[in-house]
Amino acid sequence: MSSADTFLARWADITAIGSAAAVLSWDQETKMPAGGQAGRGQTLSVLAGLQHDHLTDPALAEAIDRASDAAGDDPVLDAQVRMARRDVVRASAVPGDLARRMAEVRSRALGVWQQARADADFSSFAPVLTDVVEMSKEQADALVAAGIAEHRYDALLDEYEPGATEAQLVTLLGDLRDQLSPLVKAVTDSGVVIDESPATGSFAEAAQLELGTVVAGALGYDFESGRLDLSAHPFTTGFDPGDVRITWRPEPDDFRPGLFGIMHEAGHAMYEQGLPTELARTPLGAAVSLGIHESQSRLWENQVGRSRAFWEWALPRFQQAFPGTDSVTVEALFPALHTVTPSLIRVEADEATYNLHIVARFEIERQLIAGSVEVADLPDLWNDTYDELLGVRPTSVTDGVLQDIHWAMGAIGYFPTYAIGNLVAAQLFDAATGAIDDLPGRIASGDFAPLLEWLRDNVHRHGRALSADELVERATGVPLSSAPFLDYLRTTTADVYGIRL
Repeated sequence: MSSADTFLARWADITAIGSAAAVLSWDQETKMPAGGQAGRGQTLSVLAGLQHDHLTDPALAEAIDRASDAAGDDPVLDAQVRMARRDVVRASAVPGDLARRMAEVRSRALGVWQQARADADFSSFAPVLTDVVEMSKEQADALVAAGIAEHRYDALLDEYEPGATEAQLVTLLGDLRDQLSPLVKAVTDSGVVIDESPATGSFAEAAQLELGTVVAGALGYDFESGRLDLSAHPFTTGFDPGDVRITWRPEPDDFRPGLFGIMHEAGHAMYEQGLPTELARTPLGAAVSLGIHESQSRLWENQVGRSRAFWEWALPRFQQAFPGTDSVTVEALFPALHTVTPSLIRVEADEATYNLHIVARFEIERQLIAGSVEVADLPDLWNDTYDELLGVRPTSVTDGVLQDIHWAMGAIGYFPTYAIGNLVAAQLFDAATGAIDDLPGRIASGDFAPLLEWLRDNVHRHGRALSADELVERATGVPLSSAPFLDYLRTTTADVYGIRL
């Protein structure tokens, strides 16, 4: 066996352990009985420890060094070695006992969060969230001590968006807030009220599921390599390009959260299904960053799913799924898909206010990790921050600090990737529109294959071989910019509200 084969065989074992843990995590959020919580946490802790042991095994480091020596002019093997070293350095900086404890606590926190959210009871979640935060600080401090980052938050952010820093995000999200706030205020002050009745009413769950399944399949989500299930918080998880699963959460009186949630998760899943099979179970065989991952979901959800072209194709299917909607037209529905209404729930937020939800979470978790606020402060801090940024104030922690699963999962530093994804999605879609002949016409006819193929070629096939910045610039010809996203919002707002800024 060559040095490269030895290195990659060891890595395949590490990937397999991660896949096993992911299957158990999927089951925990979809099918597992409540009584399985404690046992599942212990099992996930063992798997996390086992994966950590493999990542930090000196024999792996030796195999990586030998593969590096043998790489020569092989750019793929060189990239495999580079990404493997990054992951090994991060894993080696975190003590094995901490990795195990974090997995157990995060599993326990998930179950507690689910019940606390259902009961609107933050006090029952606060103790385990305190454990999660303290362990996250401990993890971040270990990474800083190892020289992986200069600051705590940077160390956590780097897991999800390699190379990004808190300082960069302060500028990026601050600029977005400054650009979006006048737009939102202008719409609010306009007094224009959008008729949302075409999107509201009574929508049976079974009919929503049927429509969502048809739409996801038409976009390109392969149900032979995936499935769709209910969960408290919609998510996508992939164990292999041949097994990528999505979940959803419908609302009975509004079809938009359910359908767009399915399209969103299908976008994530098609990225996972499009990763090159020859790179599966290797360091390159994964998404390059969560910002890029989010760009895939937001592109299909927003640039495609909220377009007139999409609804030229989708409306007959919508009307077939929901009797009594025969009078709904594309022109009547379109404004209801582009409302600008400050609201409490991030996953249901409109395109214009969504990033303000991210700004809120970014500001709160920065303070949490810095130690300037405590877990006990979170409900009031959350409410005050929403009041300041969006002009709305939760009356229940279910619609406030307990609405997201991320902190229960220990995913601190994750939220900013959503904003990055919005920017990348708009920039990629603009590039695809320029590259594909009559893309709107193709979408209107239900021919989504050219767009998916363009994304496969420009995003999916690279895995982690390119950095996020390199991928965006290579696909679009220019570095990442907020301009396409802001232009898109201004165009739709002018169309729907008659407001131009």
